[in-house]
Amino acid sequence: MPSTQFEQRAMRRALELAATPGVPLGPNPRVGCVLVDDSGRTVAEGFHRGAGSPHAEADALARAGGSARGATAVVTLEPCNHTGRTGPCAEALVEAGVRRVVFAQRDPNPVAAGGGATLRAAGVEVDAGLLEDEARALNRVWTFAVDHQRPFVTWKFAATLDGRSAAADGTSRWVSSAAARLDTHRLRALCDTMLVGTNTVAVDDPRLTVRDEHDRPLAEQPLRAVMGERDLDPGRRVFDGVPGESVHLRTRDPHAALAELHALDRQHVFLEGGPTLAAAFLRAGLVDEIVAYVSPMLLGAGRQAVADLGITTITDALRPTVTDVTVLDGLDGEAPNVRLTMTTQNRTET
Repeated sequence: MPSTQFEQRAMRRALELAATPGVPLGPNPRVGCVLVDDSGRTVAEGFHRGAGSPHAEADALARAGGSARGATAVVTLEPCNHTGRTGPCAEALVEAGVRRVVFAQRDPNPVAAGGGATLRAAGVEVDAGLLEDEARALNRVWTFAVDHQRPFVTWKFAATLDGRSAAADGTSRWVSSAAARLDTHRLRALCDTMLVGTNTVAVDDPRLTVRDEHDRPLAEQPLRAVMGERDLDPGRRVFDGVPGESVHLRTRDPHAALAELHALDRQHVFLEGGPTLAAAFLRAGLVDEIVAYVSPMLLGAGRQAVADLGITTITDALRPTVTDVTVLDGLDGEAPNVRLTMTTQNRTET
């Protein structure tokens, strides 16, 4: 049975619930659920608030009580079919007497998938795919990590018009504008891992924290990861433990580093290392998104934004697809910077 007009409205509301601000980053997807009766009246709503908390369906069922019997559950992701920190939502919907379930995205996680089949076997009507594109966009990083068994990688860099990230004498403060740096912290807050190489830590001693416009660290911080085999001074700021955790990945292999982070349930890596680390990930085909801040200045010499990629002819150039161009207005008299957001050709769409 095709979805009705009121089910479409309910799904849009479920997507809004799933995107509720303040839900912490974590290994679980963002999910919303709306229970409606045959007249289209909302019986109850729910959404998932992070790992360990009730799933969206369980949240809505608890709010509905006995009113859930005979209702339609409209949910952004296929109800789970396994027991983790919480019980399987498919069974909870059956036990509550829900008559029909409409979900947007099929669960790509083989551990949790199969909820739709369980519901059908119990006599519940099931319709899949309503507003699926919107649901997948909401959980694009989680879906990618599940499908590819590695974190999604965003490489961020700042450069001059001629592609320099530092002057010939090594100075780089500041290639980017204050507005660009503040925007970078906004993007950092959307990731669960910051990643740099050991050379960046040894030379620059970065904090790798997410900070507000007053340079104060936010309460929620990504994992600070350092990649490389060399020993580092434990007094470097990335290892200070306040705020957030840190880890030293003792490998130079991007594949191995991402495998370790995936094992730690990390899904979105924000790559902010130097040109050598960026080149290693690009050559391995492990950069999925590029965010470039371009400053209106010329240096003519100095450190390049990325090291040798092994490309010797123009026909072999990497050609990322531009998805957004934003001009960031200058603060305190600074010249505006341009933020380019791009996807790479190696990324498999999900």
